[in-house]
Amino acid sequence: MTDTANRTAPLKNVVFDMGGVLMTFNGPHFARQFSDNEQDAAALQAAYFGRGEWALLDAGAIGYPTMLRIAEAHLDALLHPNLHEMATGWTRYSEPIAEVNELAMRLAARGLDLYLLSNAGTHIDEQLNHCPAYPLMKGRVVSAEEHLMKPDPAIYELLCERYGLDPATCLFVDDNPDNCTGAEVAGMRSFRFTGDAVALERAIEGLLTT
Repeated sequence: MTDTANRTAPLKNVVFDMGGVLMTFNGPHFARQFSDNEQDAAALQAAYFGRGEWALLDAGAIGYPTMLRIAEAHLDALLHPNLHEMATGWTRYSEPIAEVNELAMRLAARGLDLYLLSNAGTHIDEQLNHCPAYPLMKGRVVSAEEHLMKPDPAIYELLCERYGLDPATCLFVDDNPDNCTGAEVAGMRSFRFTGDAVALERAIEGLLTT
Protein backbone atom coordinates (compact mmCIF):
# COMPACT_ATOMS: atom_id res chain seq x y z
CA MET A 1 0.00 0.00 0.00
CA THR A 2 1.29 3.45 -0.93
CA ASP A 3 -0.16 6.47 0.79
CA THR A 4 0.18 9.80 -1.00
CA ALA A 5 -2.98 11.24 0.56
CA ASN A 6 -3.34 12.96 3.92
CA ARG A 7 -2.00 10.42 6.40
CA THR A 8 -4.13 11.80 9.22
CA ALA A 9 -7.46 11.73 7.39
CA PRO A 10 -9.86 9.23 8.96
CA LEU A 11 -10.85 6.30 6.77
CA LYS A 12 -14.55 6.58 5.93
CA ASN A 13 -14.91 4.93 2.53
CA VAL A 14 -13.62 1.74 0.94
CA VAL A 15 -13.77 1.62 -2.86
CA PHE A 16 -13.62 -1.83 -4.40
CA ASP A 17 -12.72 -3.02 -7.86
CA MET A 18 -14.91 -5.88 -9.09
CA GLY A 19 -12.94 -8.36 -11.24
CA GLY A 20 -10.24 -10.08 -9.23
CA VAL A 21 -11.35 -8.44 -5.98
CA LEU A 22 -15.08 -8.95 -5.39
CA MET A 23 -15.76 -11.36 -8.27
CA THR A 24 -13.63 -13.77 -10.24
CA PHE A 25 -12.74 -12.98 -13.82
CA ASN A 26 -11.06 -15.94 -15.49
CA GLY A 27 -11.47 -16.15 -19.25
CA PRO A 28 -9.95 -19.64 -19.65
CA HIS A 29 -12.27 -20.99 -16.93
CA PHE A 30 -15.29 -19.38 -18.55
CA ALA A 31 -14.38 -20.79 -21.96
CA ARG A 32 -14.10 -24.33 -20.57
CA GLN A 33 -17.75 -24.19 -19.55
CA PHE A 34 -18.74 -23.87 -23.22
CA SER A 35 -16.45 -26.46 -24.83
CA ASP A 36 -15.60 -30.12 -24.33
CA ASN A 37 -11.84 -30.00 -24.90
CA GLU A 38 -8.93 -27.75 -24.04
CA GLN A 39 -8.13 -26.89 -27.66
CA ASP A 40 -11.57 -25.44 -28.32
CA ALA A 41 -11.59 -23.69 -24.95
CA ALA A 42 -8.27 -22.03 -25.76
CA ALA A 43 -9.62 -20.89 -29.14
CA LEU A 44 -12.76 -19.44 -27.56
CA GLN A 45 -10.75 -17.65 -24.89
CA ALA A 46 -8.33 -16.18 -27.41
CA ALA A 47 -11.08 -14.97 -29.74
CA TYR A 48 -13.23 -13.31 -27.07
CA PHE A 49 -11.69 -12.56 -23.68
CA GLY A 50 -8.11 -12.59 -24.94
CA ARG A 51 -8.37 -9.94 -27.62
CA GLY A 52 -7.23 -6.36 -27.19
CA GLU A 53 -10.67 -5.17 -28.24
CA TRP A 54 -11.98 -6.31 -24.86
CA ALA A 55 -10.50 -3.09 -23.45
CA LEU A 56 -12.63 -1.14 -25.95
CA LEU A 57 -15.68 -2.94 -24.58
CA ASP A 58 -14.75 -1.90 -21.05
CA ALA A 59 -14.20 1.65 -22.27
CA GLY A 60 -17.65 1.80 -23.83
CA ALA A 61 -16.10 2.40 -27.25
CA ILE A 62 -17.72 -0.73 -28.70
CA GLY A 63 -20.73 -2.80 -27.65
CA TYR A 64 -21.20 -6.51 -27.11
CA PRO A 65 -22.56 -7.16 -30.63
CA THR A 66 -19.38 -5.68 -32.11
CA MET A 67 -17.23 -7.71 -29.74
CA LEU A 68 -19.07 -10.83 -30.85
CA ARG A 69 -18.48 -10.06 -34.54
CA ILE A 70 -14.80 -9.48 -33.89
CA ALA A 71 -14.55 -12.81 -32.10
CA GLU A 72 -16.39 -14.60 -34.91
CA ALA A 73 -13.86 -13.25 -37.40
CA HIS A 74 -11.04 -14.87 -35.41
CA LEU A 75 -12.67 -18.23 -34.75
CA ASP A 76 -13.50 -21.32 -36.79
CA ALA A 77 -17.15 -21.21 -37.83
CA LEU A 78 -17.71 -24.61 -36.19
CA LEU A 79 -17.20 -22.91 -32.82
CA HIS A 80 -19.55 -20.00 -33.47
CA PRO A 81 -22.47 -21.68 -31.64
CA ASN A 82 -20.20 -22.20 -28.60
CA LEU A 83 -19.09 -18.59 -28.85
CA HIS A 84 -22.66 -17.32 -28.89
CA GLU A 85 -23.52 -19.40 -25.82
CA MET A 86 -20.42 -18.16 -24.05
CA ALA A 87 -21.07 -14.51 -24.93
CA THR A 88 -24.50 -14.64 -23.29
CA GLY A 89 -23.74 -17.06 -20.45
CA TRP A 90 -20.23 -16.55 -19.11
CA THR A 91 -21.27 -14.17 -16.32
CA ARG A 92 -22.94 -17.09 -14.52
CA TYR A 93 -19.45 -18.47 -13.89
CA SER A 94 -18.05 -15.26 -12.42
CA GLU A 95 -18.10 -16.21 -8.75
CA PRO A 96 -17.96 -14.10 -5.61
CA ILE A 97 -14.60 -14.00 -3.86
CA ALA A 98 -16.07 -14.98 -0.53
CA GLU A 99 -13.43 -13.64 1.83
CA VAL A 100 -13.52 -10.13 0.33
CA ASN A 101 -17.31 -10.00 0.23
CA GLU A 102 -17.47 -11.11 3.86
CA LEU A 103 -14.92 -8.46 4.81
CA ALA A 104 -16.86 -5.79 2.93
CA MET A 105 -20.05 -6.72 4.75
CA ARG A 106 -18.26 -6.50 8.12
CA LEU A 107 -16.92 -3.08 7.20
CA ALA A 108 -20.38 -1.85 6.26
CA ALA A 109 -21.72 -3.12 9.58
CA ARG A 110 -19.07 -1.02 11.33
CA GLY A 111 -20.22 2.12 9.56
CA LEU A 112 -17.78 2.40 6.67
CA ASP A 113 -19.29 3.35 3.33
CA LEU A 114 -18.59 1.03 0.38
CA TYR A 115 -18.35 1.96 -3.29
CA LEU A 116 -17.59 0.16 -6.55
CA LEU A 117 -15.16 1.44 -9.19
CA SER A 118 -14.69 -1.00 -12.04
CA ASN A 119 -13.35 -1.22 -15.56
CA ALA A 120 -16.18 -3.29 -16.98
CA GLY A 121 -18.72 -3.43 -19.79
CA THR A 122 -22.34 -2.44 -19.70
CA HIS A 123 -23.44 -5.97 -18.71
CA ILE A 124 -21.72 -5.63 -15.33
CA ASP A 125 -25.01 -6.14 -13.48
CA GLU A 126 -25.10 -9.74 -14.72
CA GLN A 127 -22.11 -10.30 -12.42
CA LEU A 128 -23.10 -7.95 -9.63
CA ASN A 129 -26.52 -9.56 -9.21
CA HIS A 130 -24.77 -12.42 -7.41
CA CYS A 131 -22.15 -10.34 -5.59
CA PRO A 132 -23.10 -10.52 -1.88
CA ALA A 133 -21.57 -7.18 -0.88
CA TYR A 134 -22.94 -5.15 -3.77
CA PRO A 135 -26.38 -4.38 -2.25
CA LEU A 136 -24.59 -2.65 0.64
CA MET A 137 -22.72 -0.22 -1.60
CA LYS A 138 -23.56 3.48 -1.62
CA GLY A 139 -22.69 4.00 -5.28
CA ARG A 140 -20.66 2.95 -8.27
CA VAL A 141 -18.72 4.16 -11.28
CA VAL A 142 -18.31 1.75 -14.22
CA SER A 143 -15.92 2.54 -17.06
CA ALA A 144 -18.20 1.64 -19.99
CA GLU A 145 -21.00 3.75 -18.57
CA GLU A 146 -18.74 6.79 -18.17
CA HIS A 147 -16.34 6.35 -21.12
CA LEU A 148 -13.47 6.71 -18.66
CA MET A 149 -11.11 3.97 -17.49
CA LYS A 150 -8.74 3.31 -14.65
CA PRO A 151 -5.96 4.29 -14.15
CA ASP A 152 -7.01 7.72 -15.46
CA PRO A 153 -7.28 9.85 -12.30
CA ALA A 154 -10.41 11.41 -13.77
CA ILE A 155 -12.48 8.31 -13.08
CA TYR A 156 -11.58 8.33 -9.38
CA GLU A 157 -12.30 12.05 -9.24
CA LEU A 158 -15.68 11.40 -10.86
CA LEU A 159 -16.57 8.90 -8.13
CA CYS A 160 -15.67 11.43 -5.43
CA GLU A 161 -17.52 14.30 -7.11
CA ARG A 162 -20.65 12.25 -7.74
CA TYR A 163 -20.95 11.00 -4.17
CA GLY A 164 -19.42 13.93 -2.30
CA LEU A 165 -16.37 12.04 -1.07
CA ASP A 166 -13.10 13.49 0.16
CA PRO A 167 -10.49 11.31 -1.61
CA ALA A 168 -8.23 11.49 1.44
CA THR A 169 -10.86 9.51 3.38
CA CYS A 170 -11.00 6.73 0.75
CA LEU A 171 -9.11 3.47 0.42
CA PHE A 172 -9.14 2.00 -3.07
CA VAL A 173 -8.70 -1.78 -3.46
CA ASP A 174 -7.65 -3.24 -6.82
CA ASP A 175 -5.61 -6.17 -8.10
CA ASN A 176 -3.88 -4.03 -10.74
CA PRO A 177 -0.93 -1.92 -9.49
CA ASP A 178 -1.41 0.69 -12.21
CA ASN A 179 -4.98 1.21 -11.06
CA CYS A 180 -3.76 1.67 -7.51
CA THR A 181 -1.33 4.31 -8.72
CA GLY A 182 -4.15 6.13 -10.50
CA ALA A 183 -6.10 6.23 -7.25
CA GLU A 184 -3.12 7.69 -5.42
CA VAL A 185 -2.69 10.40 -8.03
CA ALA A 186 -6.34 11.28 -7.41
CA GLY A 187 -5.62 11.64 -3.68
CA MET A 188 -6.82 8.28 -2.36
CA ARG A 189 -4.92 5.68 -0.43
CA SER A 190 -4.70 2.30 -2.13
CA PHE A 191 -4.20 -1.38 -1.47
CA ARG A 192 -3.14 -3.83 -4.14
CA PHE A 193 -5.11 -7.03 -3.58
CA THR A 194 -3.18 -10.19 -4.44
CA GLY A 195 -5.65 -12.72 -3.06
CA ASP A 196 -4.89 -12.27 0.65
CA ALA A 197 -8.05 -10.99 2.32
CA VAL A 198 -6.39 -11.20 5.74
CA ALA A 199 -3.71 -8.76 4.62
CA LEU A 200 -6.39 -6.43 3.27
CA GLU A 201 -8.27 -6.52 6.57
CA ARG A 202 -5.08 -5.83 8.51
CA ALA A 203 -4.33 -2.83 6.28
CA ILE A 204 -7.81 -1.46 6.84
CA GLU A 205 -7.58 -2.01 10.58
CA GLY A 206 -4.30 -0.13 10.57
CA LEU A 207 -5.93 2.84 8.90
CA LEU A 208 -8.84 2.77 11.35
CA THR A 209 -6.55 2.90 14.36
CA THR A 210 -4.23 5.68 13.20
